[in-house]
Amino acid sequence: MPSAASYSTERRRAALVVAAAAVALASPPARVHAQSEVRALWVVRTSLTSPAAVATMVDAAGASGFNTLLVQVRGRADAYYANGLDPRPAALAGQPTFDPLAATIARAHAAGLQVHAWINVNLVAGAGELPSARDHVVYRHPEWLMVPRALAEDLNGVDPHSPQYLGRLARYVRGQAAELEGLYLSPIAEASADYTVGVVRDIVSRYAVDGVHLDYVRYPNDEFDYSRDALAAFRLNTVPELSAAETRRYDARLAGDPLVYTAAFPERWRAFRAGRMTALMSRLADAVRAARPSITISAAVTPDVTDASTHRLQDWRTWLDRGLVDVICPMAYTTDGDVFTAQIAAVREIAGRHLVWAGIGAYRLSSEQIAENVQAARRLGAGGSILFSYDSLTSPSHGPDYLAQVARAAFLVDQ
Repeated sequence: MPSAASYSTERRRAALVVAAAAVALASPPARVHAQSEVRALWVVRTSLTSPAAVATMVDAAGASGFNTLLVQVRGRADAYYANGLDPRPAALAGQPTFDPLAATIARAHAAGLQVHAWINVNLVAGAGELPSARDHVVYRHPEWLMVPRALAEDLNGVDPHSPQYLGRLARYVRGQAAELEGLYLSPIAEASADYTVGVVRDIVSRYAVDGVHLDYVRYPNDEFDYSRDALAAFRLNTVPELSAAETRRYDARLAGDPLVYTAAFPERWRAFRAGRMTALMSRLADAVRAARPSITISAAVTPDVTDASTHRLQDWRTWLDRGLVDVICPMAYTTDGDVFTAQIAAVREIAGRHLVWAGIGAYRLSSEQIAENVQAARRLGAGGSILFSYDSLTSPSHGPDYLAQVARAAFLVDQ
């Protein structure tokens, strides 16, 4: 999930509040019965590290009236399940037979809860430190990592498998940890996309999940991906539209300026990168539906469609138009109730016939604010709400009954 800083533009969108209020009033609130809406929790992988932790999580969610768990089984290209293509995380060391996803599915299904595999798609390593597993994808294929424009020229002449290459990228990300979550795999190199699709296909093929929830299907920001493979792919994509003389002119400058094509065709470059992310989403959807046709595909997205497409190169409007996802999940993590209402109203209008599950930054809100946001989303016709996160709502600082208290207020569930 992105940090609260990712939504620093939220106040600019408050102008949508009037329109949102009109939509809200068109659908008066009603008491919602237990299974008529999705009442979901994002469950971070730190709550999946032992059989006892899984049992506690499922039991607490069920007892509090939640009906859906979005369980993070791939956080940073790690496998919180058995025999994954990604390495098993250090948090599961000493428990070689423990399968967090299988344990969650068995207990949740027995209690009547749905389980969706929450998968971080492009984000593969955190900003704070590099992975400990030497077979991690960042070591095996550093050439697949996204590169910021600021490092593009310097890294263009560096062997990706040299320590210098990964070290430079890691230091850059650490230096901007407030804005960048970590290292991302690029969707542009075909082999990189193949790997990502393989990871998702493997999970869905082997586990009876009710849904797959795709997160971080985006670029860190529009200053990425200027990796060598991405620049080469863009050149190949652009040359057929140029005359031979134009191609010779640009190619003559490539040795001294590897960004010549991106500088010459900035809008085409933006569309190319966004298009490759959409192509990855299309491949993921095809793979998931081929493996498990009845599955629900949801995606966590930046709530403002313009900000998503221009700054994150995440064209989720096109994903909806093409039917690549069944549910769109705007991460409306604002602390301003009016802004939240405006954001969800705007997403509902774009989504049309597609379901919307409103993502609520519960970790930033009081129980009263959480309830107000859930009820606002309900009035706007959302198919449900997802609270971020189980882990924050069960923090000892809140006391033992806080999750149930939130659920009672938000979902009008009798305990």
